[in-house]
Amino acid sequence: MNNNELEMRQRRLLIRSSELRIVLTDQTQVLIKPLAIIDQVRSGLQWLRRNPKWPLGAILLLTIVKPRKSLVWGGRLLWAWNTYKRIKKGY
Repeated sequence: MNNNELEMRQRRLLIRSSELRIVLTDQTQVLIKPLAIIDQVRSGLQWLRRNPKWPLGAILLLTIVKPRKSLVWGGRLLWAWNTYKRIKKGY
């Protein structure tokens, strides 16, 4: 290969690289909203870990105001938690 052929090949490769970057950018646009939602959920969970008194206070208030609903939802949450643990364990 002579110098001109190498320069042409380099130009073609640079053009192809630019095209692939554009395609990749277009394809990743689909992920922006789901990843933003995941970030928000993660931030919310981090806040709950740092501030456990607020959700516990809300649960206590709900238990005082509506004890029957609290028992029903508590049972559902306990069932869901046990199911999650079984699935995670590989039951």
